Amino acid sequence: MCLAIPGKLVEIFDEGGLKMGRLDYDGTVNRVCLEYVPEIEIGQYALVHAGFAISILDEEEAFRSLETWRDFNRLREKEGAVSFDNRPVKTRD
Repeated sequence: MCLAIPGKLVEIFDEGGLKMGRLDYDGTVNRVCLEYVPEIEIGQYALVHAGFAISILDEEEAFRSLETWRDFNRLREKEGAVSFDNRPVKTRD
């Protein structure tokens, strides 16, 4: 099983001949490879797994997915979960 997270494309750039971008995941921005979705444009949402944008999502679907992630993190926080670096999980609302 794999998990993929939606992010909003905020920048497109070339890196070593690869189409790359920066995606905003609810306030956290990361660099991802866009080679699998060459038609993506700034402002669109993409589903990202392991550093690769694997599909483009419409805004409605992206918001539904992000809300599910927020619900999941709220439950984890309520249960006292810790992150990978042993810090308490805190949600952003």
